[in-house]
Amino acid sequence: MIISVDGISQTVHAADSVFRCAIGRNGVIAADAKREGDGATPIGRWRLRGVLLRPDRVPLPPLRLPWRWLRPHDGWSDDPRDPAYNQPVCHPHPFGAERLWRDDHAYDIIVVIDHNSQPVVPGQGSAVFWHLAQPDWQPTAGCIAMERSAMLDLLPRLDRRSILSVEG
Repeated sequence: MIISVDGISQTVHAADSVFRCAIGRNGVIAADAKREGDGATPIGRWRLRGVLLRPDRVPLPPLRLPWRWLRPHDGWSDDPRDPAYNQPVCHPHPFGAERLWRDDHAYDIIVVIDHNSQPVVPGQGSAVFWHLAQPDWQPTAGCIAMERSAMLDLLPRLDRRSILSVEG
């Protein structure tokens, strides 16, 4: 399945469904121009690496992608100086790292995409996820965000062959 993200209309198209989404506060940008902290969502075709779920907030949906439960100490390195840049880490961590266990509900469901992962290039963006939108649909720091019900509708249809295609 190809899931198409239209950065202009801020919609996700999957099969015969169209869903609203939020993208980076600075719109979309070519993947090779993506930089850490630029607030832009990278254009490209991204494989889905797996799903992270918050066990106290989301019941396990039927999944065909690899998955695991989030833990309170989970993080994701966002410091280009870190040898573990753009990879999962545990807090406390000696370098800058985003906390994945959050008070808001944005990371109750995270689909990890393969942006800047093979190979990881320090400074070309980290923690670009497909996750849940805020209630007020505020822009993200560079991720793609959807309503919870839409994400739960799509998750069972996704597998390792699925592609998230971000277009400008």
